[in-house]
Amino acid sequence: MRAMTSYEPRTRRFSRAEYERLIDLGVFQPGEAIELIGGELMVAEPQGAAHYTAILKTARALEAAFGPGWVVRTQGPIGLDEDSEPEPDIAVVPGSPDDYGRAHPSHAALTVEVAESSLGLDRQRKGSLYARAGLPDYWVLNLVDRVLEVYREPVSDSASLFGWRYARSEVFDASARVTPLATPGSSIPVSQLLP
Repeated sequence: MRAMTSYEPRTRRFSRAEYERLIDLGVFQPGEAIELIGGELMVAEPQGAAHYTAILKTARALEAAFGPGWVVRTQGPIGLDEDSEPEPDIAVVPGSPDDYGRAHPSHAALTVEVAESSLGLDRQRKGSLYARAGLPDYWVLNLVDRVLEVYREPVSDSASLFGWRYARSEVFDASARVTPLATPGSSIPVSQLLP
C-alpha cells in the first residue's frame, strides 16, 4: 500500500473589496446574515423576538439621545478596514443618511451589539476588531444577564485576537443610566434598551 500524503486544510481570506464584489454578483441571498470579520465570512446570530425588540428599543433610545446631526443605523455595514465590514446591530454615525449613499461609513461614534448566543464572540472577536478600528464607545447589550456592558479606550494588546482591546469596561444593570461618549449631556436608562 502506498502511504497517504497528508494535506493541511487552509482557509481563504477575503478583502472587503472582494466581499463587496461577491455581494454585487448576487452570491449571497438578500437578507442573508453574513459579515466580513478580519477577512473571514461569518454568519450572524439568528434573531429571536427579544433580540429584535432590543435592537428597536436601543435604536429609538439612541435617536433621542443623539438628536439631529446623527444617523442611528440598524444592522448596516461599516467598512472598518481592508478586511472587515461588520454589520453591528446598531451604529451611530455623524451626518445624515444621504452622506452614506455611495459608501458605507468607516467610523462610528457608538457601536452596539445585542447578544444572547453570540456573547463571547461580541466581547472578544468583535470587541478586538472594533478596538483595532479605534471605535471609542462599544456597548454589548447582554440579554443573558440583562445588563449593558460598556467598553471604552482602545489600546494595543498583542494577546488580543486582532491585536487590540478596550482598556476600560463597566457593567450597568437595568436600574442604571448610561451616557454615550459623543453626547455627554444625555443619559439613557438601561431599562429602555432591554426587551
